[in-house]
Amino acid sequence: MMTADVIIVGAGVTGAAIARELSRYKLSVLVLEKEAEPAFGVSKSNSGIIHAGTQNPPNSLKGWLAVEGNRLIREELAADLGLDFARCGQLIVVFDPADLPELEKIKKDGEALGVRGLEIVDRAWLDANEPNLGPEVKAALLAPSAGIISPYRFVYALVENAVKNGAVLKTSRKVTAIRRPAAGGFEVVAGGEVFRARFLVNAAGLYADEISALAGAPAFKITPRKGEEYLLDKKRGHISNRILFPLPSGTSKGILIIKTSDGNPMIGPTARDTADKEDLSTSDEGLAEVLAGARRMIPSLSKSDIIAYFSGLRPVSGKDFIIRHEDGAPGLVNAAGIQSPGLTSAPAIAVMVADILKKHGLGLEPRENFHRLRPRPVHLFQVPPEETRRLIAKNPAYGDIVCRCELVSAQEIRDALKRGARTLDGVKFRTRAQAGRCHGGFCTTRILKIMREELGFPVTALTKRGPGSELIKDERKWPSEELDRSS
Repeated sequence: MMTADVIIVGAGVTGAAIARELSRYKLSVLVLEKEAEPAFGVSKSNSGIIHAGTQNPPNSLKGWLAVEGNRLIREELAADLGLDFARCGQLIVVFDPADLPELEKIKKDGEALGVRGLEIVDRAWLDANEPNLGPEVKAALLAPSAGIISPYRFVYALVENAVKNGAVLKTSRKVTAIRRPAAGGFEVVAGGEVFRARFLVNAAGLYADEISALAGAPAFKITPRKGEEYLLDKKRGHISNRILFPLPSGTSKGILIIKTSDGNPMIGPTARDTADKEDLSTSDEGLAEVLAGARRMIPSLSKSDIIAYFSGLRPVSGKDFIIRHEDGAPGLVNAAGIQSPGLTSAPAIAVMVADILKKHGLGLEPRENFHRLRPRPVHLFQVPPEETRRLIAKNPAYGDIVCRCELVSAQEIRDALKRGARTLDGVKFRTRAQAGRCHGGFCTTRILKIMREELGFPVTALTKRGPGSELIKDERKWPSEELDRSS
């Protein structure tokens, strides 16, 4: 039985941020993730927006945490962890001058939360700075502190840094039971193994209500809220200079036009509650809704610009985050209902959870040799040609392009496998190989070959996203020569 000071359930962005924060201290930290890799749950479908903190009530937990999380990412984590964060700003647009008082209210609320630089801009400013906006847009609220990041690479950076500082990650460990021994603490049954800890942090996303109930605190319910989003071709990368929002509704920030750190704009999401925590389907109705909302802001958008359809589920439980110690289950801290702006808030949530644990008896003695920095991985699509030439001169494998759509080299794929990728999706999320217009039609077999070489697994054991998603049933029907020819 493995024993730790703290067990964290869930290796999405919230769990990963908590693990990294706790790894600052002389603690044994264990992270249990039910999927084959981190970021395969709610975090994989995140829009990647680092929100300014607007559109949240000034007395809300999520509002304060978003503003502080934004600051931590901008001022500390982006540099420390080698993140691809870009501060591009956001605009909340209105289509009717009668809605200007609502923009003024959002501005006032944002300023009360500490959001800096908010400014209402008129049509003349928009014409000069966002020339693709349609004629219906009359004015907007500018929030310059907003930005974009790769949500998957953010999670991987947090996890890698936590592990470097002594945290232990165990994947494919679905929690099936939680016992509370008479002596105190928790025994967690996951993946057929038993793990013991004095403290348990629940960051299980869509399943946080179930984990809380297993631990003895059935105090809330998670309702999945489905959001359909659509990824555009990189040729539309400059369709907007900022993230574009309409005025928010009571349940959603609306249909957005989203810049991404990888260059492909996205449009969406929808917001529909569902009872199914595994429903990631898309629909004609969702597509029509997203296109209509996006075209109202930028009329030149076309269905033919779309290269990928996907949906994600947000874990909703009331109007605010649930971050608290559960007195009914001493030692349990819930970090639940973390929907938007959860990605932005994650670093601040982590500090808050550490504080709660300390107040309930966990000693936080700083680790003298805490490794704060993580080298930034190489991504050829982000570096200038002269840097690419220097990389190839040092290592010719950087010149061996495996994914032509996204300009990903064989060395980048090998580096991703060394950093923990074990599936095709893990490679894709770390490198963008398979994420282009051909969706891996050219590069998948080559990636499988590299995975087989690096991991030492038979090709029949390689999967898209974990057990049950194997691509090849009989290796005899796909011999090595065929894999070699695919290059």
